[in-house]
Amino acid sequence: MELSIPQQEQDAILNELKVSNLAFQKTYPGDKPDRQPVHTVYGGANLFSHDTAEKMSKVAVKNLITYSPDFTVLARILGHTGHQHLPSSQKDIASIIAMLDGMTEAERKKHYAWLSYSVYNKVLRKLKTEAIEDFRIDFEDGFGNRPDNEEDNTAVQAAGEVALGMKNNSLPPFIGIRIKPFTEDLKYRGVRTLDIFLTTLLEKTKGKLPDNFVVMLPKVTIPEQIEALVKLFEIIEKKNQLSAGTLKMEMMVEATQAVMDAEGKNPLLKFIHAGKGRCIAAHFGTYDYTASCNITAKYQTMGHPVCDFAHHMTRVALGGTGIMLSDGATNVMPVGPHRGDNLTPEQEKENRDVVHNAWKMAYEHTMHSLINGFYQGWDLNPAQLPMRYAATYTFFLESYEDAAARLKNFVERSAQATLSGDIFDDAATGQGLLNYFLKALNCGAISEEEALATGLTLEEIRSRSFYTILKGRRKK
Repeated sequence: MELSIPQQEQDAILNELKVSNLAFQKTYPGDKPDRQPVHTVYGGANLFSHDTAEKMSKVAVKNLITYSPDFTVLARILGHTGHQHLPSSQKDIASIIAMLDGMTEAERKKHYAWLSYSVYNKVLRKLKTEAIEDFRIDFEDGFGNRPDNEEDNTAVQAAGEVALGMKNNSLPPFIGIRIKPFTEDLKYRGVRTLDIFLTTLLEKTKGKLPDNFVVMLPKVTIPEQIEALVKLFEIIEKKNQLSAGTLKMEMMVEATQAVMDAEGKNPLLKFIHAGKGRCIAAHFGTYDYTASCNITAKYQTMGHPVCDFAHHMTRVALGGTGIMLSDGATNVMPVGPHRGDNLTPEQEKENRDVVHNAWKMAYEHTMHSLINGFYQGWDLNPAQLPMRYAATYTFFLESYEDAAARLKNFVERSAQATLSGDIFDDAATGQGLLNYFLKALNCGAISEEEALATGLTLEEIRSRSFYTILKGRRKK
């Protein structure tokens, strides 16, 4: 059969299309396999010390054990599947814990208490080993507007503590600073703090930065603010003999103008391009954003519909770009109103009620974020950490088996897919599926052995690359 389209004309058209396809792939490379922390803890720069993470870990563990001494309490607060069947007497609770402790993981998964038992123990282990995944030394809202000499001194002190943390290996896996915004009234203060902090730190460490160090620029409303920060980075790098591109940044989505600009367009991708490859994440500022929408303080919560709108606009604008997205914070702290060792039974009950109610709120907020594709959020107090991990682990464990089956089937089908040049047609989608398990592994929700249910080998999982996995299977 003689086809209608001459080969020469077909090649000309498709070669022209190739240019556009490759340009699209460069802009939308898909999700990165890099580790994304499940949270960022913001703390005032004046309070930061080299052992802040260790101190917060101890507070978080004490908070969990005090207000949920065993898994049954937490299960009832959060409404975990099967919680209504859990015992209430201490004798029966001890009995079910002993029984579950003696089971294999496969046996536990058949028990109605498996989820709540697993979540509680994984949370407790995480709080003891790596309670803080990411910390931002805050010179903005968490520090406030103070005299210049005080902020100067705090920047020097904070840099010294980071240097000491690097020496003692006591810093979280991810760390950075949040400077003041580049608005007309605060831009000089933001730049001065950035310069003092980095210059001091690099002098103390002989030109080294902590792993995964980042600078957060808040209240971004125009791309020129990000362009200015990039130019400042270039000067600092050259002055301190850092490799070009060493300094990375994040931006905050905190105003309606960051979602829709004066031309009625979503400017977020333009912001990313202004960063020239340095901007790696976009964080949502719940309370500034709701305030910019004229929402009164009482209703400025993560569950407000205006937040969902901003989240969806952000997801649409930055989906597939590899930019990590983070939700905001719950501003109700799970801290009882009564302090001291000699509380009355009534005071102890009031403390429990306050903490449990705040736990439930934080848990629901985090689950809402996760369900909507935001795998990271903010925490403002170490007492919030138990619920950060309780929600995260519940989310991953509840959907673990379905996700494992989906990835297994996808890998098997994609291994037979067409290879075009150097790019697998399904690589971006497959990386997204694989990243689900990488996120679960990174935060401690599942172990490497549990990830084997995907049908992947440990070597394939550790490669963190769907493309590498398919390429390897093609050779077999």
